Amino acid sequence: MSVLQDDRTALALQALAEVTDPTSVGELIEVTEPAPGVRDLVFACRLPGYVAWRWTVSTTRIDDGAPTVLEVELVPGEGALVAPPWVPWAERLAEYRRTHPDEPVDGPEDLDDDDDEDDEEDLDEDLDDVDADALELDGVEFEDLTEDDDEPTGDEQVDVEQPSVEQDGEAEPADGGHTEGRPDPA
Repeated sequence: MSVLQDDRTALALQALAEVTDPTSVGELIEVTEPAPGVRDLVFACRLPGYVAWRWTVSTTRIDDGAPTVLEVELVPGEGALVAPPWVPWAERLAEYRRTHPDEPVDGPEDLDDDDDEDDEEDLDEDLDDVDADALELDGVEFEDLTEDDDEPTGDEQVDVEQPSVEQDGEAEPADGGHTEGRPDPA
């Protein structure tokens, strides 16, 4: 079977068109079978900056059904430019300290400790500079409120005046005539 005459090539190109510009897909380079019934079609990549990268489309055919796409990916080929392996911060910092023993370096644990107290002082200074009108909202002055002011406790009872509803010319409380402290006239 010729690589160019594979029945899955058109399906692979259609799948690639869904994830990238068709002009970024080059010629079919190879077809491999990594597992029984699974074929990987490998195409050249024409994206700028992706020299030696390859588009790979994995396909399969179940029983006598139509072929389907399993996966589409862009993978580095031989000689492709790739990022260096990731190195944890602690290892990079240790290496830096070995090569620069005379320079003090703060680790991530030291960065935030000193600033907390200064931040609180700066906030207090900023609040002192705020215009008094800025601390008022809908007639409530927030400077005058404290935690204990105007807050009923569980022992205190708050009287709330019920609006009245007028029926047949008589004013009747909105709660159907039942008011706290008065017996029901019925």
